Amino acid sequence: MPNTPDERIHPQLHINSYGSYLRRRFGVRISKVNVDAGFTCPNRDGSKGTGGCIYCNNVSFSPKGTLSAVPLEEQMAAGMAYHRIRLGSEKFIIYFQKYTNTYASVELLSELYHQALDHPDVIGISVGTRPDSLSDEALDLLTEIARTKYVCLELGLQSMDDAILDRINRGHTLDDFIGAVDRAAGRNFDICAHLIHGFPGESSEEFLKTADLMAGLPVDSIKLHQLHAVEGTELAELYRRGKFTPLTLEAYVSTIADFLELLPPRITIQRLYGSAPLAISVAPQWGLKNNQMWYAIVNELTRRGSWQGCKTGASEDVKP
Repeated sequence: MPNTPDERIHPQLHINSYGSYLRRRFGVRISKVNVDAGFTCPNRDGSKGTGGCIYCNNVSFSPKGTLSAVPLEEQMAAGMAYHRIRLGSEKFIIYFQKYTNTYASVELLSELYHQALDHPDVIGISVGTRPDSLSDEALDLLTEIARTKYVCLELGLQSMDDAILDRINRGHTLDDFIGAVDRAAGRNFDICAHLIHGFPGESSEEFLKTADLMAGLPVDSIKLHQLHAVEGTELAELYRRGKFTPLTLEAYVSTIADFLELLPPRITIQRLYGSAPLAISVAPQWGLKNNQMWYAIVNELTRRGSWQGCKTGASEDVKP
């Protein structure tokens, strides 16, 4: 195990944080601004399935003001104003977040993406989508945009276990994800993987295998999320019937710290937890604000005296 963290590891956070990566790359504070461009999902409209994933209610992760009925420019303006005041951000990445943001004609995608990129303070876009909804035309469009602007393609895997993916009505497989990553690699844009821990029937040991999977793929960043139930989802009903037991805070923090220790330092961390508005949150009820959740994991790494990648055995990028 290396005795010194990789130089990309933030000395207080003990991880290669995405915010720090953006600051290193662009030289100013960057914030992501979430927008709803009015997309749907093939797992809702019948082309792949109906009802969506058992945990999915997009209100749970869509900020106020990001409704497709609100013009894109207004959503962007509100989000940028918020981040300027709250964080002093100078430049912005527009995050096409809600549902499947490559699930449309390439003409519509081009119009929406370029509409966002036309703002002088926008340095790029981040596009959230499913691995089974990524056409060659969409990839070529993102490749072209990446010639002059920052692009991050965010692919939802959630679990590497096909049995779990089937049980949660995800509608795609691990092979679909790996194939999408392979097709997107080498195009001069970042690739982010979304992962959830806490699915019924999944042990912490099984989840930790995902760190090895990520290490072997050309993935640039990761978002981690605890499985939680929100109103309006099948998962909430399963919880009420006693068929879903959420993780304890202690179990989640411990496993995520284990995961980070196994994750190569080259991969940036965009998110360590998920949150939902209190009005629709069902379980778990951990009672922590967002920054407290973040630091629960950071403090666990501090307590251990460890950091992201400390158990990978990699030493080629370690400081002397």
